[in-house]
Formats: sequence, C-alpha cells, structure tokens
Amino acid sequence: MMKKSLPIVLAIVLLLSAVAHLLSPEFYAPMIPGFIPVSLANLLATITELTTALLLFFPQYRKWGGLAFMFLMFAFLPLHIWDMFREDPVVGPQPLTSIRLFFQFVFIYVGWWIYKKY
Repeated sequence: MMKKSLPIVLAIVLLLSAVAHLLSPEFYAPMIPGFIPVSLANLLATITELTTALLLFFPQYRKWGGLAFMFLMFAFLPLHIWDMFREDPVVGPQPLTSIRLFFQFVFIYVGWWIYKKY
C-alpha cells in the first residue's frame, strides 16, 4: 500500500507547494538567503516541484521522480542548515529547526526509497 500511495501523496504536496510559490512568493522570501534573488528562487522552486510532482504521478516515470525528489531535498538542505543557525529562524524556535532538519534527511531517504522501488 505504501509503495503505491507515498509517491502520489508526495506529488500532491509538491503540486500544492508549486502553486503556493506562484500565489504567495512573499511567504517564501524570508527562507531565501539574501544573495539569491527571491523571484528567481521562487521560479526555480516552482518549476522543479511541478516537474518532480509530474514524474511521481506517472508510474513509468516514478523512479525518476523519486530521484528528483531526493535531489530537491538535498538542494534544500543547506537552506535548512542556514536557517537553523540564524538568530531568528524562519520556522520558529531552535527545537523546530532541529526537527525540520531531521525530517529533511527522512525526505532524502524517501526519495531514494522510491527510486529503488520503481
């Protein structure tokens, strides 16, 4: 059951996130380091999340969707580490940044798991 539903659930979450990047780019601005243009970061995140979601939806491309998801989570990893050490983290107090960082590694594993299972 999990093998079939997990990629679909991730695809839906990624689609919602891609739409959120388009509709509320200002929400993501505090999460983006100052040296990265906010509009570029939102555009790239939208395209990447949408592409990964589509790969995860279609069984014949699901393996590559898992790999793309894993790489996307790796790409976001430095941002989570950076946020963890900020004076005022975006996600809230320090314990939440540690939990988020832990889940980032779980998501990396999930992408790898999907890649290996399909």
